[in-house]
Amino acid sequence: MSSRRNNIISSVREQIPALSQKMSGKPLIYLDNAATTQKPRQVLDFLSDTFVWRNANVHRAMYELSDRSTEAYEDARETVRSFLNAPFRENVIFTSGTTASINLVAYSFCKKFVGKGDVIVIEADSHHSNIVPWQLAAERVGAMVRVLPTDVLTGSGRSGALDLESLDSLLTPEVRILALTQISNITGLNNPVGKIIAAAHAKGIPVLVDGAQGIVHSKVDVRKMDCDFYAFSAHKIYGATGVGVLYGKKEYLEAMPPYMGGGDMVETVTYQKTTYAPLPLKFEAGTPNFTGAAALKPAIEFAQWLATGETAQALKQEEEDIKSFMTDYLTSDRGIELYGTPSSSARGVGLDVKAPIFTFNIKSINAGDLAQLLDKMGVAVRSGLMCAEPLLNSFGATSALRASFAPYNTLEEAKIFTECLERARAMLF
Repeated sequence: MSSRRNNIISSVREQIPALSQKMSGKPLIYLDNAATTQKPRQVLDFLSDTFVWRNANVHRAMYELSDRSTEAYEDARETVRSFLNAPFRENVIFTSGTTASINLVAYSFCKKFVGKGDVIVIEADSHHSNIVPWQLAAERVGAMVRVLPTDVLTGSGRSGALDLESLDSLLTPEVRILALTQISNITGLNNPVGKIIAAAHAKGIPVLVDGAQGIVHSKVDVRKMDCDFYAFSAHKIYGATGVGVLYGKKEYLEAMPPYMGGGDMVETVTYQKTTYAPLPLKFEAGTPNFTGAAALKPAIEFAQWLATGETAQALKQEEEDIKSFMTDYLTSDRGIELYGTPSSSARGVGLDVKAPIFTFNIKSINAGDLAQLLDKMGVAVRSGLMCAEPLLNSFGATSALRASFAPYNTLEEAKIFTECLERARAMLF
């Protein structure tokens, strides 16, 4: 690595206090970024300042402290709108996370537009949060759920990629919505969302995109993507927990009934009837997480800094080196099974279609045991089902180990991780 690149990456890491801590006496190597990211100092400082200087409920008071809080909350909405290239601020709904955003659409969209005998299409590589809400909605209205399979399910391959040849036959006239995963939290594969959305729209089918992983690893332009709904969580992109975003096209959001009732989402209330506030408040019942939502502004500004100029170039090259190194390591050993492989080879070809998310098993060794030993070496990884049980089961796995990298991770950390993994493997074999 060049000294310039090393200096840039060091300057990024210096912005994130959590990366300087030790675990079991070892420098922390944090590789569970697909679950949540560590926070930069500007977000932490903003949250601290907000609790002191802007701690008042939003929208519903006529005093200066509330005005400050409301301004910060709505500034964050505008920041999200611009970041996603949404046309209007009314397109941006604050929720408690990706899960809440998808549940909102599954409930309200299906209540308005889906009925008995209709069909909802989901993908086989979905997180539970993009499976269960649609199953619940289908049960409520008498609809059915169909699954767009991966090549593993169809027997046409083992990469974990979606079997797009099945798409056209699934999108029958009964389909009312398609729920699409942008990047799988297991395979790390980037789905061709533009192609899938175009195919759905050609048949008049709206599309929701689960962007929980995509918001971090790709440039998101909802107008260019032409999705009808887009969901993500703040904590995946350096922000606070308990905050999410739902982007929706106004024609659908205006037609959909409220998901929850309470304060701030009403226009008038009587004992006989209630009328609802205009967008976006119609879907923001009760006191929101105004502190966490407001912190989306510095979080997104940090993400934009990472994606600009020399910083972006340095981080991109480091990520490419990490992906090449990790893919080569995990595919060159027959004792390791990697779930989610680029379509061509393990040596750099096709890595552009994969985010730096690596889920795998070492044969005859329990993933949870490996994770515990790695923790004692200062390495934090995820083990278990990763809330994607059907997808893992399709690979023949009931549990797995996942190392997921963020832009602040380094190739050196990847190398230390594999060295620690070999040590843990030797202890357990």
